[in-house]
Amino acid sequence: MAAFVVNDICTKLALADANVAQIMAIRNLFSTLLLLGIAAFVGALRSPAKLTSGTLTLRTLFDIGATISYIVALGYMPLANASAIFQAMPLAVTLGAALFYRETVGWRRWTAITVGFAGVLIIVRPGAEGFNIYSLYVLACVVFSAGRDLLTRRVPKGIPALMISASTAAAVSLTGWLMIPFWGWEPLHGRDVAIMAVSSVAIAIGYICIVEAMRGGDIGFVSPFRYTILIFAIVFGLLIFDEVPDTATLIGATIVVGSGGYSLYRERKRGRRTTMPRAQVH
Repeated sequence: MAAFVVNDICTKLALADANVAQIMAIRNLFSTLLLLGIAAFVGALRSPAKLTSGTLTLRTLFDIGATISYIVALGYMPLANASAIFQAMPLAVTLGAALFYRETVGWRRWTAITVGFAGVLIIVRPGAEGFNIYSLYVLACVVFSAGRDLLTRRVPKGIPALMISASTAAAVSLTGWLMIPFWGWEPLHGRDVAIMAVSSVAIAIGYICIVEAMRGGDIGFVSPFRYTILIFAIVFGLLIFDEVPDTATLIGATIVVGSGGYSLYRERKRGRRTTMPRAQVH
């Protein structure tokens, strides 16, 4: 989770000089090369023909949508606020699983979902003075990310996770290059390229750590640790960007984390496996 926040920090710093298209193109090019190198090292580059799966293509499109919406939001809102809203992801996945996969969701988890989204509304505060329209971009990112993770269930089992992530990063990078004629090209300094390189490494580290944690530990125990991203976002946001979350954001974040944690507790108690976000290649 700390690595994912480092990625967000680097992205926010890069936005001072680069636009969304440039960050997607350059940063994800680095990510692609790094993930391909790791995949080749562990022998995960087998059967590339399977990457033509229609489900994988749709999943990639959702990931591209999540990337664009989140990077745009980071340029206009505090890091802690964006991270707090994004914590609605587990609740959105549970909701999506009930609606599209017909998974049984009891009244307790429906209540947790409702309370969790109420917490999101407290953070977003639609209609309030100072409302940041870019909060809606984070909500769009939550929807795209939930769709991506729900589609992951349908991706053929024979495709290694590293291959999926590498191909997705490549698609995001290609999308960024295709967007540049419309977004323009801002002059970049060596510092900007270095920041994007660090960002790509942080993504890879976060991805590897979370996969190892999910594979080696009990999912019901490991999953709640995802909420520690809020702590890192608040601390780093304060130290690097001098951003102090207001009372409403802290209250809303507490409600979202509490409801999400309860939902995960119910998942574990019922002996179910929860679909959690994997590679957050924002």
